[in-house]
Parts: sequence; C-alpha cells; structure tokens
Amino acid sequence: MYFGFRDITIRFGKKTVLENLNLDIPKGKIVSIIGQNGCGKSSLLKTISKAVTPKSGGAIYENKEIKRYPPKLLAQKIAYLAQVHTSPPDIDVRTLVSYGRYPYSKFGRGLAAKDGVIIDSAIEMTGLRGLQTQALSTLSGGERQRAWIAMAICQEPEILILDEPTTYLDISYQVEVLELVRKLNREMGITIVMVLHDLNLAARYSDYLIAIKNSRIYAAGEPKEVLTEKNLEEIFEIEAQVFEDTRHGCPWFIPIQTTFHKGVTT
Repeated sequence: MYFGFRDITIRFGKKTVLENLNLDIPKGKIVSIIGQNGCGKSSLLKTISKAVTPKSGGAIYENKEIKRYPPKLLAQKIAYLAQVHTSPPDIDVRTLVSYGRYPYSKFGRGLAAKDGVIIDSAIEMTGLRGLQTQALSTLSGGERQRAWIAMAICQEPEILILDEPTTYLDISYQVEVLELVRKLNREMGITIVMVLHDLNLAARYSDYLIAIKNSRIYAAGEPKEVLTEKNLEEIFEIEAQVFEDTRHGCPWFIPIQTTFHKGVTT
C-alpha cells in the first residue's frame, strides 16, 4: 500500500466513530473525504498528526505503519495542516513558511542556501511574494491559508493532508485555495487528501471521493459515481437533483428538501 488506513477503529468514550475501516488513497490524485458532521472524517486525518489515537489499526505509508517512522522522516513525506492553526504573535509570512524546513534541520545549524531557494519557490507557488514581509495577522483568511500551505510545501512532501481547508472562508477564497490545491497536484505531483463540506466544490476539484456513514466507507470512486441522488439521500438525508456540469466535467446538485420527515413540504 502506498498510503491509506488499515483496520482502523476510533472511539471516544463509548461512542465508536470509525470501525475496522480500510482505505487506500490513490497515488497522485486529489481525494476528498465527505460525510455528515461527526462521521469521523477529521478524526481519521488527525490520526496522522497523533492528535487522535485509534483504538486499533492505523495509517500506512509505503506498507509500513506511520507510527514506526521517525517524526522528522515522516514530515518529509507527509505534510498535515489542521483546521485550526496556531502561530507566534506577529510572525511574518516568510518566517512562517520557513518553519516548513524544520524536518530537514540539523542541530545547531541555521537555514542553508538550499532552504532559501525552496522557501522562495513555495512563496512564489502560492502567490505570496508581495506579502512575505507582512505579519500573518494582517492577511485575509485566504491569504493566511495560502501561507500555511506554503509552509507545508516547504516540507517537500509526497502527500498533503488538509483538514477542512476552506472552513470560515468566503466563497471567492474557497475557490482560490482549491485552485492552489489543484495546482500543487498537477504541477508538483503531490497527492492531496482533504476533508470538504461543500459537496459541489468537492465534486469539482477532486479526482476521487470517499463518503463515510455509520462508521464505515459507504461509497468511494469518481465524483460522478459517488454524488448520485440515491447516495445523497442515504448519506446526507436530503432529496436532491443531480446534474452534469459540462464545463468542468463533474456532477453538481441542488438540494430540494431533507428526508428527515419525507413527504412534509414547507
């Protein structure tokens, strides 16, 4: 297995969030995990950063459990960005981005010339050249998210994990961030795994969707295979009409009503 999860069970107290889940992530693809709130999407990704400890099973990279990798070596392969970020007060963009070189640092040594080149490249890739000396706190939500992604790029990862990267962003910034994610995938070959709540955006920007329901994978495949009217009703409890977006080559849908009380209209 290149990357994925094997027999993973996650429990919080007596509540089982995920049970014996097995998942293979396609290499070189943009993969979005979808499902209702509380289904375990973010908890699954948090096992990568060890913010959540599974009851059993775990994540696998190159046929080896990630918990067996030294932290710095793992950070050179997999970059993880949480939904909520913390940073020192008044840190500037370039300094934040430079933190991504930590996995390559050696005790008692500062940044090497190669590190500076990689930092410059990440700043350029994310469109932050004119903002690199500004304090992170002065940026818009979309600009801040791009700065964090630039930091992750500096790790030179094969895999980038994004937990709800568009949360709290206006729609224009959501599209901006997802366009950047696609650019990283297409131009740098980075495998992307992310949690998204907006299903239409997930369909547009993902090569592969994984839908979780009742602690297990309910559906997985290309967006057109997963976002069907039947699956939307079963997974999200909504009646919806699905159309083909001929411009972008993906499905999109309009919700009609919930199915909590099917047959009752307002």
